[in-house]
Amino acid sequence: MAATSAMTNINVASVAASTCVLRRDTEISFARLGNVQAPSRSATCGTFGTRLTVHVANKKCCQGKAPGIRAAAQVEGRSDAEKASGRIIHGKCFVVGDNIDTDQIIPAEYLTLVPSKPDEYEKLGSYAMIGLPAEWGRFIEEGQMKTQYAVMIGGDNFGCGSSREHAPVALGAAGVKAVVAESYARIFFRNSVATGELYPVESEKRIFQENSTGDMVTVDLEHDLLINHTNGKTFALKPIGDAGPVIDAGGIFAYARETGMIAAK
Repeated sequence: MAATSAMTNINVASVAASTCVLRRDTEISFARLGNVQAPSRSATCGTFGTRLTVHVANKKCCQGKAPGIRAAAQVEGRSDAEKASGRIIHGKCFVVGDNIDTDQIIPAEYLTLVPSKPDEYEKLGSYAMIGLPAEWGRFIEEGQMKTQYAVMIGGDNFGCGSSREHAPVALGAAGVKAVVAESYARIFFRNSVATGELYPVESEKRIFQENSTGDMVTVDLEHDLLINHTNGKTFALKPIGDAGPVIDAGGIFAYARETGMIAAK
């Protein structure tokens, strides 16, 4: 899967393509609605068994079986203050290189876990980055369910490989709030936005070689900066753009409810 630039002036997923494939048998189609893209009129979209038809013109909707990908408690009821504070992420960083693929992020053997079930969501997070070569170090300490790293810093083509929305979900479940990379595989970027699990942020230049695992960093999405407090360096980031409000809300379905495109629960 080719890498893509996270073009900030383009819609919900900030991607050039008109169709977001979340699984091989599931698609979300987008059409421009004002300055933000939304599920198109009469388009059908789904994640992990969720099926939803949205009529943008009159905002009529028909919702089918199963909740969205994230547990409802993690998506609903977030205050404006909580969303604003989510744009400034502070913590240790975990550093990797180029072409980190989805098999390294979450191997196929763990794809039977269903993230909409809270216990399986937590378990999925405990396996995040388990396929990573040993040279990069341990992402989650043995016996732990969560990582100590709030930010992941990578190189070019992060999230390449097979299409699986489990990849950003596993990272989010493990405790990662943002990935900062030189570029992303398009499907990983789309899935990160659609699930609302983490902020996929692009750096203005190649930075992973100037940061080290364990450094204390701040990702400031209000000012588009990554500040490394350990080595004193500051790096410019590309704006998250129209993808930001969707991630703030907790993903595409939560965003659609919040903006009145579909009925609130």
